[in-house]
Amino acid sequence: MAVSCIVGLFLFIALLASHGIVELEASHHVYRNLQTVQSTNQPYRTGYHFQPPKNWINGLMVYKGLYHLFYQYNPQGAVWGHIVWAHSTSKDLVNWTPHEPAIFPSQPGDINGCWSGSATILPGGKPAMLYTGIDPKHRQVQNLALPKNLSDPFLREWVKSPKNPLMQPTAQNQINASSFRDPTTAWLGPDKKWRVLIGSKINRQGLAILFKSKDFVNWVQAPTPLRSAQGTGMWECPDFYPVPLRGRNGVDTSLNAPSVKHVLKVSLDDTKHDVYTIGRYDSTRDVYIPDKGSVENDSGLRYDYGKYYASKTFLDSIKNRRVLCGWLNESSSVADDIKKGWAGVHAIPRQIWLDKSGKQLIQWPVVEIEKLRANHVSLPSKLLKGGSVVEVSGVTASQADVDISFEITGFEKAEVLNPSWTNPQVVCRQKGASGKGSLGPFGLLALASKGLSENTAVFFRIFKGQSRYVVLMCSDQSRSSLNQNNDKTTYGAFLDVDPLHQSLRLRTLIDHSIVESFGGGGKACISARVYPTVAINEAAHLYVFNNGSEALKIAELNAWSMNKANITSSS
Repeated sequence: MAVSCIVGLFLFIALLASHGIVELEASHHVYRNLQTVQSTNQPYRTGYHFQPPKNWINGLMVYKGLYHLFYQYNPQGAVWGHIVWAHSTSKDLVNWTPHEPAIFPSQPGDINGCWSGSATILPGGKPAMLYTGIDPKHRQVQNLALPKNLSDPFLREWVKSPKNPLMQPTAQNQINASSFRDPTTAWLGPDKKWRVLIGSKINRQGLAILFKSKDFVNWVQAPTPLRSAQGTGMWECPDFYPVPLRGRNGVDTSLNAPSVKHVLKVSLDDTKHDVYTIGRYDSTRDVYIPDKGSVENDSGLRYDYGKYYASKTFLDSIKNRRVLCGWLNESSSVADDIKKGWAGVHAIPRQIWLDKSGKQLIQWPVVEIEKLRANHVSLPSKLLKGGSVVEVSGVTASQADVDISFEITGFEKAEVLNPSWTNPQVVCRQKGASGKGSLGPFGLLALASKGLSENTAVFFRIFKGQSRYVVLMCSDQSRSSLNQNNDKTTYGAFLDVDPLHQSLRLRTLIDHSIVESFGGGGKACISARVYPTVAINEAAHLYVFNNGSEALKIAELNAWSMNKANITSSS
């Protein structure tokens, strides 16, 4: 976390009881000096993404059959010094009930802030939470908290260890006192010792510092980090977990076997991107080795190629899956955030699993979100001629779930991919939704005004590479709003699919100021925050478009209006 981020926090947790692991993750972001009074005009407030009624947001978990969401909240005003862990629970990851705030700064080890943490179920079923605190010298240190009442499924009260802090920077361990935070979920090694990672850096070298403990109180730093990489900067919110080679189920965080690979994800403080690698964990030497070809920087694999940061996974014992949760920060100006009276929302939780290739993760919105679907619209198979735009009517375009598949022909007409086009975001920005090609751009125009003066375009474009056809997925915000004060960055990703032998699938969740898109069945995800001035509420429209010269086929299109979730928060 950069110094400028000290004034804000993002808490994000995930707890697991039945599998023996409870996870809690928090990260930190700039806290904007937001007003505590809500604006009466709220066209950008979400209908089914979690956010509180006012101020700064962020947080997720499962314990005794309940999902828990903890997030940073200031009940006394818009200053960071009074930040507490607010708390809501859910039975379905969709509808949420508020509770009293859970944790307050109160000890020397956290007197200047309770930041990120993780929790693990100890023998006997007792959750033990490790979290980053800020001490009187403004050093980042690690503390322990235990639940006061184990029989309380809501985990409403926590008691801090009198031995805090348990891990701290010293002259001997050469840890950067301003870059020592975000402990991961702990796991057990073959020697029955607990292990936990702390994010850090030395100059421009990102570090996942490893600590070990026999009793979860006395922690010893390992001689070497689990993993490090030069030139990447601070590693925030590290996450380390196994994924099965086959199937979609989640597995216990302590599992290490030939049947799994491991994922190491870090949030790059410099670029605010969440990047990950897939590899093997040598539990004897306590080192993680990414697979050959893995890229450990901003040009590597990302969970999401748009607005998405400080994510965390947790093992959901209720449905035996690993769930990913993340934060979608604002693209509006500070002045507009003050007018809104709030900032920051959560992405829809995603189930994740390893792709059959073993080279990347697949992400898909949790199935529970489909409970909110209404007014189903299905379009029959339809030819989409070059230059055509077709409106999808019958759904609430400002609050919708759209799933569409395209079938492509005429590949001999595809544009040749320039070998220098290695950065998909740059290609998307240069080409754009209005840049006519042969096979594309084609896709959706979300949150569009009637005359298309405003729209957020999510689309594909197909190029002919040296040995195969290359699919580019873009999210173009350049025309998302007539308000020029917004960040209207265009995002892009290359999609690892074969358009010759499979249809191109695009699913998009639209929620007033959110456009969350999943390409190729979840092989690439791009989230956008947009703030149209005309295409709001009932004035928003949804279109399918083909701006390429070649015709293509809509193989299948299903769209739904999305009902409003029951999301309430402490105020």
